[in-house]
Amino acid sequence: MEAKKGIFESVKEGLVGSIKGTGDVAKAVVDTVSGTLTHTIKGTSAVGTSLIEAVSDVGRAAIRGAVDVGGDVGSAAKGAVIGTLRGTKESGVEALDAIKTTTSSVIKETSEVAGDIGKAAKGAMQGAITGAKEVGLNATEATSAAANGILKSASEILSGTGKTGASLIEASSGVLRSAIQAVVELGGDVGSGAKGVVLGILQGTKVGGKEALETISVTSSHVVKGTSEVAGDIAKAAKGAVQGAIAGAKEISLDATEAASAAATGALQAAEEISSKAGQQVRKALTGTIGGVKVVLKEPFKSKRVS
Repeated sequence: MEAKKGIFESVKEGLVGSIKGTGDVAKAVVDTVSGTLTHTIKGTSAVGTSLIEAVSDVGRAAIRGAVDVGGDVGSAAKGAVIGTLRGTKESGVEALDAIKTTTSSVIKETSEVAGDIGKAAKGAMQGAITGAKEVGLNATEATSAAANGILKSASEILSGTGKTGASLIEASSGVLRSAIQAVVELGGDVGSGAKGVVLGILQGTKVGGKEALETISVTSSHVVKGTSEVAGDIAKAAKGAVQGAIAGAKEISLDATEAASAAATGALQAAEEISSKAGQQVRKALTGTIGGVKVVLKEPFKSKRVS
């Protein structure tokens, strides 16, 4: 326990000093997190669970240190994920596990200090995408892992509300939109990003049956709306959401045709709420077969949405 406390405190104190000295939150976090993890791995031969705990601790400390000096939580979250991927690159830790753990820890710590969770989510997603390029990780897988970690922490934060599935997604809509917007703003492939977000949400919520279909529909809707808010390509986002639903369906024994239909319907409903032109663009993108699955557009689901 003392060792864990030592890592948290040393990262936090190191960050406070570094940020005060340079004013560059992102660089200070990247350097401090990667350096601490590299030193921890070499000095203690930390592996498995103990190393994952160390990853979680440095992610939390990055947020706390930045907040203590009035730094931006988005920059801190981004730096924490990049720093973690750099620091654990040679450790044998799965990069996707590192992303999930770090994104989850930065969201939870941001909530603890009453920070802007949407900013933290956007920063964490940007860190996952940027860091993935550095370590040769597939962008869709990185996005999926980040979305998984973000949703895991959001569900824990909201655990007292009893929200699950689609209701949880609605309650976390701001965080979800921030995540897809991070992809657009970094100039990434919004289709791959949308696929990763939907896949990650399904992995993170672990729901099945009708609840899974409602979750897919609501998630796809927020992916399209979030993309639109930053002038991204909503047709690509919608198609990517359907691809993510199909990929996720295979993992949770859900009918792929129903999953694709749920994603397409949610995406189209969102597009039509934006404008008739947006609706036409998305309808065209979703007509036919995607990923070997014929897409059937239905009337919107009567989901358990919260107002």
